[in-house]
Amino acid sequence: MRNWFITGVSTGLGRALAKAALATGDTVVGTARSADALAAFEALAPGRATGLPLDVTDLDAIAVAVNEAERRTGGLDIVVNNAGLGYTGAIEETPIADAKALFDVNVWGPLAVIQAALPHLRARRAGHIVNIGSISGLACWHGTGLYGASKFALDCIGRTLAQEVGPLGIKVTNVAPGGMRTEFAATRLCGADPTIADYAETAHLAREVLLGHYGEEPSDPDLIAHAILTALAAPEPPLVLLLGTDALGYAQREFAMLGGELERWVGLTTSVAVPR
Repeated sequence: MRNWFITGVSTGLGRALAKAALATGDTVVGTARSADALAAFEALAPGRATGLPLDVTDLDAIAVAVNEAERRTGGLDIVVNNAGLGYTGAIEETPIADAKALFDVNVWGPLAVIQAALPHLRARRAGHIVNIGSISGLACWHGTGLYGASKFALDCIGRTLAQEVGPLGIKVTNVAPGGMRTEFAATRLCGADPTIADYAETAHLAREVLLGHYGEEPSDPDLIAHAILTALAAPEPPLVLLLGTDALGYAQREFAMLGGELERWVGLTTSVAVPR
């Protein structure tokens, strides 16, 4: 039996992942902001599902919650950064205050969770940190620049962390899903306001697509949750796990573009070497 800590278990992938872990007989400490959501979560598996109130923008409260989860479980095995916020808007349109608020949820909160959990995991020379990112953290898409930037940052933190803690017996997996049939677009998608008409055919299309195809996303969150459990159970879990045919397609196009740019400019790239 494993002990989990998952942020944002009230809805979406966080709830699906918690349910999948509980179905295997594991114990899950999950966080949410509302008392009703916490009560509903605990009802999933009384005695094995423990809810803790937490706003991931409250960095001091994060340390308290992680330490309480350690105390209640006797030691965490898997720590999942799931809570997140979406955002659409052109780079020019996005107020700096909005960008900071987005990073508070998508970057500084997860970083605080990692920093709070690591002393416990290091002491045991074991554990697994899982960061729920997005394909937007690997492949750029106009209209999601600041959201993607927050997920790029989380991806870099996770991959660098893997280099630092791998020798200590701690594993790291960054999950990059594509579109899932959750409430994300309806309840967790903020947007720049006011907008600029010049971006109607570029940046503004992101919001139109996300809202226009709400409920038609290609991936099932329950299947994604089970895929994550399968990956984490592997002898050598993935460092980066793409989930969804759309995620795979976006990543392939992005990496092909980058590879093409590398080849196109290789002569200029290597021309700056100091003569020997």
